[in-house]
Order: sequence, then structure tokens, then C-alpha cells
Amino acid sequence: MSLCLENLAIRKNNGDTLFSALTMTVEKGEMVTLMGPSGCGKSTLLDAIAGHLSPEFNYSGVITLDGMKLDSLPAHKRQVGILFQDDLLFPHLTVWENLAFALPDSIRGAERKDRSLLALKHISLTKLANSFPDQISGGQRARIALTRMLLAEPKVALFDEPYSKLDKDLRAQFRRWVAEQLKQANIPSLMVTHDKEDIPEGSRCLNWPWESKNAG
Repeated sequence: MSLCLENLAIRKNNGDTLFSALTMTVEKGEMVTLMGPSGCGKSTLLDAIAGHLSPEFNYSGVITLDGMKLDSLPAHKRQVGILFQDDLLFPHLTVWENLAFALPDSIRGAERKDRSLLALKHISLTKLANSFPDQISGGQRARIALTRMLLAEPKVALFDEPYSKLDKDLRAQFRRWVAEQLKQANIPSLMVTHDKEDIPEGSRCLNWPWESKNAG
């Protein structure tokens, strides 16, 4: 399983080009980091992969996941998970209900709660099952958000500056935890950030204008 971008270019409808001819492959179990200034197209690239590209942009090139072209698939069929700066948990749902929401439709009835509680046990947050998002800490919400994303069984994970809202000490801890979870999931991951501290040790980083180098 791999995520492949071939000759990808994203432009505004007024003709301005954000970037062009981006070709890269992210292999199963690998995280690649993209770094660049604001406005260069980092988040817009993730939108294109996930199928959420704003109408003010268009792109050319090919995006494939596990050998399948994503270009013509609607967002909900792409099996792409995204973690943003904000956790985006549903405030009106409890923690376990937030997790249950992400589970595949094939899991029904009481099993949805059972799966959610098991996931909370795995991340040592069982005691928060019946809490609401505004009753738990930012670090706890971040862990719940990543767990929810992975429970949806994505084939690729995208990260849009996922650590930027956390304080320095918590950020370092959460980075390590994310790396552990992704290693277990064994799926390709692509992260955009402006903080070089976010780059996983020994992983690839593409610096604007996105010339590949080995980071670590």
C-alpha cells in the first residue's frame, strides 16, 4: 500500500500556481513531512488528496492510493484520514460516542460501544468514556482525535500541523505517541508543518520548494 503523487500541480482559478510537478511516493508505514511558508499550498495539497479541494482551486496530475486513482472518487470513499490543528470532536457527544461515530458501518449495535471502550482501554483513557470534550484536557482530546481517525480504518493518514495547538512539553510527548500509533497502523502518512521539531527522527522531509532530503 502506498500513496503516489505524479506530476501534481495546484492552481487558483485565476491562473496563479501554488506549486507544479510534485512527484512523490509515501510507502506503507512511512511518514513524509512537507515544510514550507504560509500560502505555498501545503494544506491545499492535503485537501486535494482527501477530496475536499475548495472550488477556488483546481489541480492536474494523478493521485493514487494502493494503486487506485483517487481523482474521481468522492471524499467519503477515499479512505483518507485527516488530523487537523483542532481536534474537531463533536461537543454534544461523549468521548466514547465520538469514537463510535468513526467506526465502519459494518460494525453495528452494541459492538460499536464495545469497540470504542476497547480503544479507550488501549490508550489508557477508559475513565473518560462518558465525559464530553469540554471536560477533558487538550492532550486528552488530541489522543482521542487521533484514535477516532484510526478507528475509521483509513488507508492513508494526513496531518495538518497537528501539534501546533499543544504546549511545548505536551507536543513532544504527543509526537512520540503519534509515531507509535502510526507504526502499529502501518499505513502511509503525510504531514505538513512549519516546525522542524515535528519531523520524525530518520524520516524524509521535503522543504519548499519541496526538494527531498533525509531528515534526522
